[in-house]
Amino acid sequence: MSQINNTTKSKRFKHLTLRERYQIEILLKEKHTPFEIAKILGKGVRTIEREIKKGKVKLLNSDLTYREEYCADAGQRIYEENARNKGPMLKIGKDHKLVKHIEKKIIKDKFSPDAVIGEIREKGMKFEANISTKTLYNYIDRGDVFLNLTNKDLPTKREKKKRGYNKVKIAHKNLKGTSIEERPAEVELREEYGHWEMDCVVGKREGKGAVLLVLSERSIREEIIIKLPRKTQEAVVAALDKLETSHKKGFREKFKTITVDNGAEFLDHKGIERSKIGEGENRVKVYYAHPYSSWERGTNENINKLIRRFIPKGTNIDEVSEERIKYIENWINNYPRRIFGYKSSKEMAA
Repeated sequence: MSQINNTTKSKRFKHLTLRERYQIEILLKEKHTPFEIAKILGKGVRTIEREIKKGKVKLLNSDLTYREEYCADAGQRIYEENARNKGPMLKIGKDHKLVKHIEKKIIKDKFSPDAVIGEIREKGMKFEANISTKTLYNYIDRGDVFLNLTNKDLPTKREKKKRGYNKVKIAHKNLKGTSIEERPAEVELREEYGHWEMDCVVGKREGKGAVLLVLSERSIREEIIIKLPRKTQEAVVAALDKLETSHKKGFREKFKTITVDNGAEFLDHKGIERSKIGEGENRVKVYYAHPYSSWERGTNENINKLIRRFIPKGTNIDEVSEERIKYIENWINNYPRRIFGYKSSKEMAA
């Protein structure tokens, strides 16, 4: 005999719950009619009839014939799928064009959610739905809005560390180079083009083998990436020599100052500063940041995170082609940035 033998009072227009769907499944197996089930659950007869029709599945009999039965799990799954497709529940609604655009930009083009939304607004792209950066992050966190996009496709989120501005340390191994304390104050303002930060992005085993020499311009965030055969002072100086030769006299206009850390590869301040094409002249002024003060080269630090989207830690940079490096450089220089109203470095330089 059924354990479900009492009628219940239910609010009108309330959706069936998973528990109620299991009750329907049990009552049907006990040969109750839709009318009887509706009375027991306090629902409309048409509601029960629609639910039974929607949740029917085909089951295989022992004689290899099929029978149709109501399945509570099937009914619940269809209900949840229909609920996700209802436009009013999500701002993105049924705008499949926008969904595909977002998935392509984040998964293939490696944009951040903010860059995707910023580019849409800056370029006046037209979609049915209009969502904010925060809403997009919420959708990705839900895990059921996008078919292919998850949090794993987003740039790594790290907890910000407190900056130790009052804990300035002296680089005792580099007392001959010019300290950042002597760098002109206008460099900090980021108003004048030509002030760069320089760093190395390593691959396997702490810089053994090829590395990337990266130069980041402070005002418009322009990026230059050069592959070095190894992480040494000689390789750094040789790369700058080649860069100066390619720019000729225009090098001094493009590179007014360069700020670096106290890594061993940057300690040859004379080699970095002296000109390859102008005998007895300096081509640039180099300044050294304080030890353990990465915020003093914040542009480098932020752009290096963009590079890591393409070249994760542990990658063998010897196997990364020059064409791939050039692609990454162009991608960064064309990346829309919030600080510039979602214009890219290339657009800011125009």
